[in-house]
Parts: sequence; C-alpha cells; structure tokens
Amino acid sequence: MMAVMMLCGCKTKDDNSLPRGKATEEQEAAFEKWLQAEADAGQTIHSAMLLQHGKVLSERWMEPNAPDSAHVMHSVSKTFTSIAVGFAINEGLISLDDHLVDFFPDRVSGNLSANLRAITVRDLLTMSCGHEREHTDEIRNDKEDWVAEFLKFPVEHKPGTFFCYNTIGTYMLSAIVTKVTGEKIVDYLEPRLWAPLGIEKPYWKECPKGINYGGWGLYLKTEDMAKTGQTMLDGGKWHGRQVIPADWVAEMSKAQIDNRPEDFDPENDPNPDWHQGYCYQMWRCRHNAFRADGAYGQYIIVMPDQDAVMAITAEVANMQTEIGLVWDIILPVL
Repeated sequence: MMAVMMLCGCKTKDDNSLPRGKATEEQEAAFEKWLQAEADAGQTIHSAMLLQHGKVLSERWMEPNAPDSAHVMHSVSKTFTSIAVGFAINEGLISLDDHLVDFFPDRVSGNLSANLRAITVRDLLTMSCGHEREHTDEIRNDKEDWVAEFLKFPVEHKPGTFFCYNTIGTYMLSAIVTKVTGEKIVDYLEPRLWAPLGIEKPYWKECPKGINYGGWGLYLKTEDMAKTGQTMLDGGKWHGRQVIPADWVAEMSKAQIDNRPEDFDPENDPNPDWHQGYCYQMWRCRHNAFRADGAYGQYIIVMPDQDAVMAITAEVANMQTEIGLVWDIILPVL
C-alpha cells in the first residue's frame, strides 16, 4: 500500500494560503471512501484537496507527491491560457472577434481560404476553429515554427460551427497573447494571477520559438489548483480582491458550444461529463459544475451549487470513472 501524507489544521501565517476548516465526520468518511473507491477501481490518485465555503476540509498526497511539489497539469494548462486571454481582452489588447491571420500576416503563405481567414479568437477558445481533426502531434514532434505550420492545415469546416478538441489551437492563443503583450503568458500572468494568489511563478514548457505551449506543459502544486478554483467560484475574487475580471469568469465557465457528436445517445453515453457543453478552455459537468481538465486525471472541479471546489492530480486510465466517483461519493455530503 502506498504511503500517504495528510495535512489539516488552522490557517498558516501566509495570508495567501487557503484557510483550513474542519470536515464533518460524514465528509471525512466520504473523502476516505472516495480514495478507496478510486484505488479499488485501479485509479492512481496522486493528491486531492476538497474545499467548501472557502476552506480546505480534506487534503491528501500520496508519496512521493507532496504539498510543495508541482505536478504536470496536461490540459488543465488550457484554462490558464484562457485566463491570460481574458486579461488581454480586459486590457483592450485583443477582442473575441479578432481574426487569427491578422496577428501573423508574415506567417501565412499562399492563397488563404475563406475558412482560414474567418478563424477568430472566440473560435480558438471554443475548439471550433474548423479543423476536421487536430494536428498537434504533427506540429509539435518535428516542426520549428508551430504558428506557420498551424496556418498551413486545411480548415474543412466554417469556424464556429464544428467542435473538434484542438490542443494546438490553444497554443495559438498563447502565441496571440505573446504577440500583443511581448511576454510569454507565464510571465504575463505573474503580476495578474500568480502573485495575487500567492502562487510561485510556475514552470511552463515552451516551443522552439520560446512561446509557452498553452494547451499543455504547465506544472502547478495542488493548492495552486485549488486557489484558482476558489477564485473562479468567487467570481474572480481572491480574499475579497477582484483578480480575474468577473465577466470573464462568467463567460469562460459557461457552455459556449455544443460538443456532442452527431450520433450522441444520452441513454447510452459512457462519458456524460464530456457532453455537457464546452466553455472557453473549460468543460461543463453534470450537477451544474464546471472544470479544468487534464489528461490522466488532473482536475479542478468547481461546484457552485455546493459552494465547493475539488483539486485532483492523478495517473488514471479512465477519467469518467474518476469524476463519476466524485459525484457518487463526495457530492452527497456537500
């Protein structure tokens, strides 16, 4: 059995830490039951932190993971790219209706298709830039100029009409913010998000041109994830201070596009939490919740109806099983 580390107690002296509360016996029992259920299902949880009413109720790290160690976020990174886009919009540097090709006129070649010319910032945010399939692996594995390569691919569908999960499209959002700010998004977020929330500036992988990956490659601590979830739950406020613009939090956390496949059958859906609508680089969930979501079980789950947040890092094979057990075991005690 893997060793575990559990922390609880009062709020630390760091004013930017999350305050610690006290779970009820029922809540603590449910947290333990959830951990065991994940293990019984063959799901490897690395860490978990459960908050309600702004306080940490339960937290756990499985060694060698620890509170002060950063964990790969995979596609949870996308949510932080969206936050950076929101700041740039709020500062008047870009707009949702700006066209992708206008940011990179020197990187396009040949005759531009109407669909390529039509791609907007909004389309990239909603994973609806028009590609029939994503081209992330083709670009990141052996290409030097990812922006130029992205602009070469055919755009089969009218942008805004066809959902296709597109990680390299998120990279393009990172490239846009870098273009208009002159900063990598990890640096751009330093005074706007990391510092206000008391998050030590994290490591974020870069492409050969020095642009943060955007769609993946970010490393955060579990409490960093929980702080971000709590800030979004509170409409962008952290300890009473407006950090993320409230209107952006509202927009990036609501369903912006129908992401159900054409043959969708709600009665026989093996992945119901992936068919509730896609937001701006976040997912809607069942139970009126929304989440940042990364491969192999990285989650920031925000539950407005319960005034709760759950942050999880993991290495799991079935992410629907992982979040389904949260609904089955944790949700009822909130």
